[in-house]
Amino acid sequence: MTVTAARCPEEFLSLAGRLAEAARAVARRHFRERLPVEDKADDSPVTRADREAETAMREIIGADYPGHGIHGEEFGVENPKAEFVWVLDPIDGTKRFITGNPLFGCLVALLQGGRPILGVIDMPILGERWLGAAGHATTFTDAKGTREARVRPCADLPAATLLSTAPEMFQGDRAPAFDRLRSAAKLTLYGGDCFNYGLLASGFTDLVVEADLAPYDHLAHAPIIAGAGGIMTDWQGRPTGLDSDGCVLCAGDPRCHEQAISLLQGG
Repeated sequence: MTVTAARCPEEFLSLAGRLAEAARAVARRHFRERLPVEDKADDSPVTRADREAETAMREIIGADYPGHGIHGEEFGVENPKAEFVWVLDPIDGTKRFITGNPLFGCLVALLQGGRPILGVIDMPILGERWLGAAGHATTFTDAKGTREARVRPCADLPAATLLSTAPEMFQGDRAPAFDRLRSAAKLTLYGGDCFNYGLLASGFTDLVVEADLAPYDHLAHAPIIAGAGGIMTDWQGRPTGLDSDGCVLCAGDPRCHEQAISLLQGG
């Protein structure tokens, strides 16, 4: 099946929702259980819940679209040269998950030709979900129902609220670059992982800035932010994709984004 990224097919949106539901069920079943925690090669934690959730998603994709590729955090890459590749982070924020903190999520992205055309942020414990796709407005779903998500205007960086997961992710030359931006913003808050990007898409913050992210950590966010009226790039202002360096800058207002890019680049 060949489609244009101008509009993501409805069948892919439906599948993405099913993937998120499958991962949500696993996460909820294991949440606040005393699961054994292993350390991966990069010292990040992993549990049985991470692996079971990704396995469930992979089985659904394999059954519905065996020709599609998969790039998952826990089980690696299958068929990477396929036109369509699903990128999966079964539990984004495993450190929060293992400490009983509900602000972890599941991330699902669909790439066409290496660029994201669909993204899901699902918060299993909160029961909240953002869904964005090329040619579609981003939606937010919670207990009140489903509605359109829209970013908020913020013309000037000194009025902006900036969110980031942790200051420790900014190392080397990235540390002073981030510090310039942090110092210019009105308010900076840490924590949140993928939840921060949903908050930006729904108009509750102005900037999300992160670094050292793997593809499965960030590829879901770009279609969500774009479909809500915002912008997501790397620190040079280039579109994000599989070949990105893991540094991301999201803004609800392009004017604020432009000012942030300038500071990150040393301006």
